[in-house]
Amino acid sequence: MILDSPQTYALALHTTSSQLGLAMDNFAGDSRDRLWNLQRELSTHLHSHLVDFIQPQTWANLAFLAVAKGPGSFTSTRIGLVTARTLAQQLDRPLFAISSLAGFAWSQKELFQPGDRIMVEYPGKREAIFSAIYQFISDRDGFKIILPDGVMTLEQWQKKQQDLDSSAILLQVPLDLGQTANSILELAALAWKQGDRPHWSQALPFYGQHRVIS
Repeated sequence: MILDSPQTYALALHTTSSQLGLAMDNFAGDSRDRLWNLQRELSTHLHSHLVDFIQPQTWANLAFLAVAKGPGSFTSTRIGLVTARTLAQQLDRPLFAISSLAGFAWSQKELFQPGDRIMVEYPGKREAIFSAIYQFISDRDGFKIILPDGVMTLEQWQKKQQDLDSSAILLQVPLDLGQTANSILELAALAWKQGDRPHWSQALPFYGQHRVIS
């Protein structure tokens, strides 16, 4: 059992795109998730959807929270991070900030074998590419980070791909990511199981607009 009892749950928020994705799980057979296409109305409806979604559980039932930290929409990502940080602070609960790229990659884990390297790319502004490279360990152990989330030019990213073994798997991240809230929660649960208890103040967004790595 990951959590202390079946009455204890974890909650994930995913707001890095025009979608709101919420997921909740006690890791003992009771899980649920919802997806809303809110577009520009995310800030208006987030809190009401969140309050309705957790029922019949209450805030006191939460052991930890998770949130997608980006990359993604600047405004939407910020709204999700602020909401999650406020909840975690008020509830005095750990908060896991999980990469949107890692969340999408984890949603495709049935495609991977242990040891596979996964190249993840997501379109940014001004022809930049958000990118990361992970190595799949197992369903129980998650990913090893080979190249952390960053921003590259297309030429830099193509060079990174050429440097890898041709067997590496390339994933192109879709623009709408709220549907991967479950994966954000699962990755947070793996870290929780390994003893990680991050303070809410450690949960920072990854915007990446101005940083290009070589």
